Order: sequence, then C-alpha cells, then structure tokens
Amino acid sequence: MFKQLNPILPVKEILKEINGLADEMAGLSNLELKNKTQEFQERLTQGESLDDLLPEAFAVVREADKRVLGMFPYDVQVMGGIVMHQGHIAEMNTGEGKTLTATMPVYLNALSGQGAILVTTNEYLAIRDAEEMGQVYEFLGLTIGVPCVEGSNEMDPSEKRAIYQSDIVYTTNASLGFDYLIDNLASN
Repeated sequence: MFKQLNPILPVKEILKEINGLADEMAGLSNLELKNKTQEFQERLTQGESLDDLLPEAFAVVREADKRVLGMFPYDVQVMGGIVMHQGHIAEMNTGEGKTLTATMPVYLNALSGQGAILVTTNEYLAIRDAEEMGQVYEFLGLTIGVPCVEGSNEMDPSEKRAIYQSDIVYTTNASLGFDYLIDNLASN
C-alpha cells in the first residue's frame, strides 16, 4: 500500500519555494548551515512533517552540495528529488545526475531518525556514491554507513548493526537482502 501525501503541491510550486531560499542559505556560515540539521530534527519532534521541512531542507542540501562538492543541483534535479520523496519514480538518463539528485530526498528522510537507505545496483556504485556524497551528509552532521564493502562478509553482527544504525546507508539490493536474511535466520 502506497502512502498518499496530502496535500501534494505541484512539483514546480515546491521548486519555486526552494529556489526562493537559495540566497538565504548562501548567506549562512558553514556552522549555521550544519546547525540546520539539528533545527530540522527538533522541528520534527515538535510536530512538523518531512513534507513541511522539504523546501528548506532541500535548499540546505543544495547549498551544501555547492560548498562541499562544487556542484549546485539544477532545477530538474531538484524536481527529481521532490518526486522521489513523494514516493514516485524519477527516470533520469546516464549523466543527468541521479547521484546528486538523491542527496536531497536522502538527507530529508534521514532527519526522521529512522535512517534512510539508498539501494544501488552494485558495490562499486554504493561505495563510490557513499564516499562522494557522504561528504555532504557528514558536513551537515549526519552519519553514513556502507555494509557492502570488501570483507563485510566477515563482520560480526554487531558491526553490521552499527553500520545499519547510521543516519544514511548506501548499499546494494543483494547486500541488503542477504543482511536481512542473515540477521533474521540467526540462531540467537
């Protein structure tokens, strides 16, 4: 069953709101930008929803992407992130910036404290993307884990559990599936 987000603002209206915050976010110091993460988490505990925070959180990540990676997500990438957060599929061709696009909805959903998992097709992409985009998340005060690295099969369950307790996890569908099975088939 898919969750229907009510009310869903048209994507272009949300984009306009995010773009309207660009100058404000550019004017923040690095520390002020990082402190937005804690502010958002507090606002969530006070009853605001992820949808309420979306425009401001996306604007924060967009600015962090620019400062940390030297890449400022284009409007189409921001719209792709909005669509992803809303639970829909955003189709993008090779080279259109899927990895950068994902930073916005992944960050937003990690704010809930329930963790956000980005699943990709192979270990190379999971590790590469976690290393590159992880810089943004760490800049903003979040933790990142990658359970599908070489030697991860030899990790004991407590090490794997620690990785999955990260705010954001980059993994593969195979690693995620096997980790779930191993954890749930454990004898104790």
